[in-house]
Amino acid sequence: MKHKRLNRDGWGFQYYPYYQMRIDCESFHGLVCLIRFTDGEANYWETPKAGRIQVTGEDMTWLELIPDNTSRVITVKYFPDDTHDVERANYPESFYAKYRPSIWYVDIIEGLEYDEDGIAVFIDKYLDVIFTPEGDVKIDDRDELDQAHDTGELSDEQYEDALKECDLILNELCSDIAKTNAWCAEVREIVEKRLAAGEAITKCREVLQLEKQGESA
Repeated sequence: MKHKRLNRDGWGFQYYPYYQMRIDCESFHGLVCLIRFTDGEANYWETPKAGRIQVTGEDMTWLELIPDNTSRVITVKYFPDDTHDVERANYPESFYAKYRPSIWYVDIIEGLEYDEDGIAVFIDKYLDVIFTPEGDVKIDDRDELDQAHDTGELSDEQYEDALKECDLILNELCSDIAKTNAWCAEVREIVEKRLAAGEAITKCREVLQLEKQGESA
């Protein structure tokens, strides 16, 4: 199983502002991470109901939620504040608010660790659930999960746990997407208030090395 840092360096995001914090409140208990895209080209995926959906691009924000007592990383990929893609003709009117998600991507995980810089690292368990405001719901990479089980990389218990977590995600997050949207927006508002109050950027080794190079230049 691959280990993936929550600053999403595998996507080349390590030079964007990345925040990582613990939140404990009535609506959420767990780890929250946020990435702000300060530049970069827009990238898109195709979906049956929403059509072409934006996943990266300047001024977008990724909010990553790792609730306690779950085996998932919920990533909400938000449009720039107060906007949404005009191509999304069926985008729900009830989602017209400051924080407007383009898509949710939920990784099913084996566990959570931290690297030497304190960056959260999740152990990816292959299976993913993807859904949109317009109602697209897709279970992704089931073939990779099955292959990992067939080759012995995953035990029977690990395999069954991944499928159970997938069912929980479908029931808890995808059965009422408007409710999920409101919950995510509530958590993001807590995060934004902490950032406005001076929450520090969490720096990975690449950023620290880049800063050292700049100081020595």
